[in-house]
Amino acid sequence: MTTFPVKLPDVGEGVAEAELISWLVAVGDRVTPESAIAEVMTDKATVEISSPVTGVVAYLRGAPGDVLAVGSEIVGIELEGAAPAASPVAEPPAPPPTPNPEPTPVAVAAPEATPSLHRAHVTAAPAVRARARALGIDLATVTGTGPDGRVVHADLDDVLQRGAPRRAAQQPATDAPNVEVVRGLRRRIAERLSTAWSEIPHITYVDAVDVTDLEALRGELNRRALDGAPRLTMLPFLARAIVIACSEQPHLNAHFDTAKGELSRFDAVHIGVATQTDDGLMVPVVRHAEARDLWSLAAEIGRVSSAARGRTASREELSGSTITITSLGALGGLVTTPIINQPEVAIVGVNKIETRPVWRNGTWEPRQMCNLSSSFDHRIVDGWDAATFVQRLKSLLEMPALLFIDEPDPA
Repeated sequence: MTTFPVKLPDVGEGVAEAELISWLVAVGDRVTPESAIAEVMTDKATVEISSPVTGVVAYLRGAPGDVLAVGSEIVGIELEGAAPAASPVAEPPAPPPTPNPEPTPVAVAAPEATPSLHRAHVTAAPAVRARARALGIDLATVTGTGPDGRVVHADLDDVLQRGAPRRAAQQPATDAPNVEVVRGLRRRIAERLSTAWSEIPHITYVDAVDVTDLEALRGELNRRALDGAPRLTMLPFLARAIVIACSEQPHLNAHFDTAKGELSRFDAVHIGVATQTDDGLMVPVVRHAEARDLWSLAAEIGRVSSAARGRTASREELSGSTITITSLGALGGLVTTPIINQPEVAIVGVNKIETRPVWRNGTWEPRQMCNLSSSFDHRIVDGWDAATFVQRLKSLLEMPALLFIDEPDPA
């Protein structure tokens, strides 16, 4: 039979390589143009690669963690019927691409004794697949409740609660550590944060904000909201405050190119919203926050965050932010030291809201307080500018009516 070489396609504009996350087929599996054969990751998204032809998998090239060049051969498929127009090869392909430092040996899965010719493809995030393997759960037996039938962590929890049979009994604990290779989005996050931390001299400024009036306003607006309206959290108010503060200090709504020594300031405010997903931290973007009202900000924050968690966010929705918000919600602690989302120069961190005694009008009062922990690129932002920016956010949030009033131009 003729072997057709499948090459890694162009998975995004300007993308020259992608990391192999996992194989979704094994040698001996039958595939069709509807079959996903591998998951690969670019700088911004995880992409499933589908088979272009019908046939049986003859070989796999590369192991999870390898970085593959666009256009390199990754799979060989023995064709059924006539060969397609593309030139097939009868000889084995060239050696696999050079992997990352500390390379993983190339693994070619051996055929099963009785290969499955109709293997069902299960869609799940790499973190879900890893957890299922650790629990001994066969994903093919799990009904996915995520977008497009994707298996999510909640589905695994349901299997555990129902006590469904697993593939193998749990082994006794040992003293040996469980070693896990850091790859995929987690490795990309590690690389980006390491670069940002090593290249950017951070300055972090923390101040307490009295959000009592803001919380009262937020609660009343949610109570009055029409059915179907997005629920207001603190984030759209903070986004609105950032828009106003950036209009007064435009060099904080900017990108700094370290290599060129150039600062690019933006009129448009594209706010990144740090979002925890099953695959790790992602930063979907609310574009043109300066043109949105409070409800539009809330709706868009919810939409792009949900898209990131459901792994449906596009490359455009995961890139191009000019300043970022990070929040851990109720788990936010008292103080954090956010790392800047390079090439931006500022990131605003929100800590948890709690009731504290505050001295006001000659007496102690219980007030709802939270801290803003914000980091800045000290090459671009001096301490005075950082303090001015955070103090402006503080004044807007403590008197939320100012968020909706156009102040007169001093000129």
